Amino acid sequence: MTGTAAQEKTGREDGRVDYGKGGDGSGGGDVSAETKADRRTRVTVLVALAANLVIAVAKAIGGFIAGSPALLSEAAHSVADSLNEVFLLAALRRSRRPADRKHPFGYGKERFFWSLLAAVGIFVMGGCFSFYQGVEALRSGADEELSGYVAGLVVLGIALLAEGASLLRALHQVRGQGGLASGMRDPALRTVVAEDGTAVLGVTLAMAGMVLHMVTGQVVWEACASLAIGALLVFVAYRLGREARDQLIGEAADPEASGRICALLEAQPEIDSVEALFTMKTGLDSTLVAARIDLVPGMDSERVEEVAVRIKRSIAHTVPEAGQIFLDVTDRPAREAAQSPAATGERGGA
Repeated sequence: MTGTAAQEKTGREDGRVDYGKGGDGSGGGDVSAETKADRRTRVTVLVALAANLVIAVAKAIGGFIAGSPALLSEAAHSVADSLNEVFLLAALRRSRRPADRKHPFGYGKERFFWSLLAAVGIFVMGGCFSFYQGVEALRSGADEELSGYVAGLVVLGIALLAEGASLLRALHQVRGQGGLASGMRDPALRTVVAEDGTAVLGVTLAMAGMVLHMVTGQVVWEACASLAIGALLVFVAYRLGREARDQLIGEAADPEASGRICALLEAQPEIDSVEALFTMKTGLDSTLVAARIDLVPGMDSERVEEVAVRIKRSIAHTVPEAGQIFLDVTDRPAREAAQSPAATGERGGA
């Protein structure tokens, strides 16, 4: 293809032509209605929310009655988890909005944004408050009566059952969606699993701290349990936040998907070479694909358009999550073109 043909097609002066999915310049992909996976995730989040609200109230009441820093730390943990579930419900609803003029690539990244807020909530409301409770217990000390211990352990036992049931529900959905590799791609489901798993471990630590305090009479055991819970929450918040950050700033598609796209492009007889391939996840199940390609010499503008449409359809069929596809047809300098695979009788791509 010549630079003149490209200019006739697009009016650009740099000899390049862009073809977005659909060829209408919108670059927007079809946004389907709420999927079955989203409905299952919403139920999982609602189960976790109901469990956390009940447990948070029970832990707070038990913590004040018993004067237990570990129990109060767990109450803060449950409050943080409840708020995070609200964030995740917002993510599920808002991320499925269709693309519009202001957001031509859709709202898929809303899911990543609200997951980041959930990670911040775990860090601030859970981790920091747990550290505060542990340090305060070490500084001032605390005395509890037997009735306080009993009340606290009963509350924690109920919490362990509720959190365990919620965790089993989340793990069941992960298994139903293809296991850890596939199911944990959803940041909402990933956050619920992390929260519930951390809650089960945190409740176990709180129970151990209360029992040791009751047996030895030393509040340092409960204080250490609070500090351990705080460290656990900070670690989980860091991991969730880092994953959400990577997705928000623009994470590439899986190497396997990128490899399939590149192989498909290089196999096209009309493509002389693939100069560059860029991918970026724009949502949980949508990916932007942009490729800079050099076509074989001698193709007119109408033929270029037909080839571009066919290649885009092939990519969409090969990689269904490719929601937006752009082909940038560009001319290389004459000297480079003379050494191209088409000119030398060789095939293959760069």
